[in-house]
Amino acid sequence: MLETILSRDAFLLTIELKIFWLIAFGYGVCLFLFFAHLFTKKNSIGNAATGILWGVVVAHAALILFRTFEAQRAPFQTLYESLSWFAWSASITYLYAARKWKDVYLAGIPVTLLSMSASLYALLSRNPAVEPLSPPLQSWWFEYHVILAFLSYAVFVVSCSIELVYLLIKPRLEKGLSYNYGLDLDNIETFHRTSFKLVLFGFPLLTFGVFSGAAWANDAWGRYWSWDPKETWSLITWTVFAMYLHAMTIPKWKGLPASMFNILGFICMMMTFLGVNWLAKLLGIPSLHIYAV
Repeated sequence: MLETILSRDAFLLTIELKIFWLIAFGYGVCLFLFFAHLFTKKNSIGNAATGILWGVVVAHAALILFRTFEAQRAPFQTLYESLSWFAWSASITYLYAARKWKDVYLAGIPVTLLSMSASLYALLSRNPAVEPLSPPLQSWWFEYHVILAFLSYAVFVVSCSIELVYLLIKPRLEKGLSYNYGLDLDNIETFHRTSFKLVLFGFPLLTFGVFSGAAWANDAWGRYWSWDPKETWSLITWTVFAMYLHAMTIPKWKGLPASMFNILGFICMMMTFLGVNWLAKLLGIPSLHIYAV
């Protein structure tokens, strides 16, 4: 009986890995096409990249559901699972935001680059084995905290991508240069405004994520806050995005300074998600969150 169960689990995991490799390849194809659009300026290529990305995202959603069925729990306990969830959530958020843009595809480059990189990192260096839910995660706060946090992360990824495109294209448009990327002096500010709206949506999610994490920590370890490295960096990330939103209300800061805060917030978010794990292990810093690595 035990051998039958183990054989079934190994078979399901093999199928999952094969599908995940195809999805990672799909993200790579989309990245290639978005780059091709960058160099050829053909909207047909950008449309093809977007269409394929929709297909990849649907397939990835099916894979996440498959993992949920396979593990019989929420599919984001380990770093392998979290990287998969991060890649999917960033791409689906980009596709949702991009519906309002006509013939603008440049923001797809950083998003698909991150999604492909996260997928490959999971496949090449993380253990894909299905593990039972560890004791600290056996709380009803677990799903709420992770879903809120990763939704805010996905929003910040797309916001930063738009910010980067804006910073690269706006100065050239002001010099009278046209690049045929669907952006001009008439619509680039509207395009850029989406970046602010995304952070305005993501910041409350991050706030609820921090508070739910504190409530979860109290359930798991008996205290709301312990200045754990991941907790500290989540607070830093929250503070930087709060500064960005504040900067957007001040005319003198609304331009480049606010954009820098947005990009810095993205860097801090990635540090919270991945960098803290590496530093804690490298420097031997005690952390209650290393179990998720």
